[in-house]
Amino acid sequence: MEAAVFILSLVDCCALIFLAVYFIITLSDLECDYINARACCSKLNRWVVPELVGQVLAAVLMLVSLHWFIFLLNLPVAAWNMYRVLKVPMGNMGVFDPTEIHNRGQLKSHMKESMIKLGFHLLCFFIYLYSMILALIND
Repeated sequence: MEAAVFILSLVDCCALIFLAVYFIITLSDLECDYINARACCSKLNRWVVPELVGQVLAAVLMLVSLHWFIFLLNLPVAAWNMYRVLKVPMGNMGVFDPTEIHNRGQLKSHMKESMIKLGFHLLCFFIYLYSMILALIND
């Protein structure tokens, strides 16, 4: 049972790493003017909710399997993603809004946030991998 939880968490983490890299590439394309703001924001907003679901799934899996440290590690990122989705101002297209992405350094802050998430998911990937190997050896 424990190995299955970590295998599922590992697959989920790989998807979240892919999304973080996708966000970084799309934001850097916007920064270099390869795509316009509207196309960039519509591409990114399409993946905000699946990212939230993936992060909450990882946290819930750790809660259900009683891995408290890993649950507490995932909880702030899941809460931050939920906060971002729930606090989108009225009239905005989504978390990424084409009219505001170039204002007040939002592009840089979105890029920094994506880099931090990539680092976090890479850390979680190796934690899940180690835990999965340990669970498979112990079974």
